[in-house]
Amino acid sequence: MNIEPCIFIVDDDYAVRDGLGLVFETANLSYQTFDSAEHFLQAYCPGKPGCLLLDMNMPGLNGLELQDELRRRNIHLPIIFLTAHGDIPTTVRAVKAGAVDFLTKPVPSKLLIERIQAVLQHEAQIHEKNMTERALCNRLNNLTSREFEILPLVVQGHSNKEIAQQLGISYRTVEIHRARILHKTGVTTLLELARLCEACKFPPELIP
Repeated sequence: MNIEPCIFIVDDDYAVRDGLGLVFETANLSYQTFDSAEHFLQAYCPGKPGCLLLDMNMPGLNGLELQDELRRRNIHLPIIFLTAHGDIPTTVRAVKAGAVDFLTKPVPSKLLIERIQAVLQHEAQIHEKNMTERALCNRLNNLTSREFEILPLVVQGHSNKEIAQQLGISYRTVEIHRARILHKTGVTTLLELARLCEACKFPPELIP
């Protein structure tokens, strides 16, 4: 089930939060408001999709400090800074730390919506790609330890005879395991198997 992305507004100015809320309601975008970085950290559930619309200068944790704390917690939520106190060094620091945009108040509503929708669309594409890769990698979960041992040798192009000699097992055993690997992963050719391993970054020695 898809979860609707949410815009998390973190700004200590009530008028700003209220005005942004009206803008997002008009655009039919889901949002939540927080008057401090601390309140946001208390309420946010890691993994919830969306983006963070973040003020810079606030009591308690400021915008950059919240950005650092999210990174420390391994929370990958795209951040758009929206501040009245932007300067080049601050902007550079925020972007280098991973911010996707840095806007200066006041910003036209149309521009703000465009930037946010672009971020949400990009996040949705990344999420879809990750889900596809996860589904592919789940095909490897049912392999036995012996099949995992044989898999890289098969992908590297070794013959059944070479694999048998290298692992000290019979040719027939390799042949059976090879057939089971193809069946469990749902592929029919060596090329498809190699692409599956590359998509799942397994085994590591096969990845450039």
